[in-house]
Amino acid sequence: MEEPTMELAAPALNEGRRQDAWLWRLLATGMSFLLFGLGGLVLRLLVLPALALLPGDALHRRRRARGAISRAFHLLVRFMHRTGLLDYRVEGAERLGRPGQMIVANHPSLIDVVFLIAQLRDANCIVKEGLWRNPCARGPVQAAQYISNSGSPEMLEQAADVLREGQTLIVFPEGTRTVPGRAPCFHRGAAAIALRGARVVTPVYITVAPTTLTKAEPWYRIPDRRVQVRLRVGEDIAPEAFGDAPLPIASRRLNDCLHRLFLKELAAP
Repeated sequence: MEEPTMELAAPALNEGRRQDAWLWRLLATGMSFLLFGLGGLVLRLLVLPALALLPGDALHRRRRARGAISRAFHLLVRFMHRTGLLDYRVEGAERLGRPGQMIVANHPSLIDVVFLIAQLRDANCIVKEGLWRNPCARGPVQAAQYISNSGSPEMLEQAADVLREGQTLIVFPEGTRTVPGRAPCFHRGAAAIALRGARVVTPVYITVAPTTLTKAEPWYRIPDRRVQVRLRVGEDIAPEAFGDAPLPIASRRLNDCLHRLFLKELAAP
């Protein structure tokens, strides 16, 4: 999927002053949330049932569902960009979507998963349990066969299975959004999944500046200037390099490696 490439804007000189058409961006933020909800309902009630009627087995139906979600997220990203809500830059997206690839990303904002899935036509994702009870999201996440983040051993094995099948899997090792001003803290579950089934682990470093849509932050509390989103695909990590020890020890070593790597890369200018 072809994405625009643009230089990130420099920070505003006056941080305490509302800039970049603040009122319009507030309205555009509300419209984006409305489109997200309406889009989920349209997918659930119209698009996905229609796609399910097309010829093909369960695998084809799942791929079509994921493709429709990816396209919807791509359109939402374009809407947020066109309305001046944010600028964005994606580096290395061509290296995403390989068979058995586990994509590991930090989680600074609510829109991270939207940007990532918009880059991938057929990817699985571990998502929070609450989406299965959300009337807008329940249909799409079920049709795409995403994995519920229950934290159970069964969930870890299910995630490893999809990697062994050759699916691409997106994982946010923090399990929730990063608290602003704090370094990301990774749980070992992602490392355990990688060691069980991933052919390759690929980090994606996400920065959102100024911070927005963080944990427990209402949608209408928007920053004083336009948001700059950057996704940068890092170098691959071979899980087998950590497999010379018992699984608990290997998981800790891989998790520590990922944690140090993200701390270093996210601190870089």
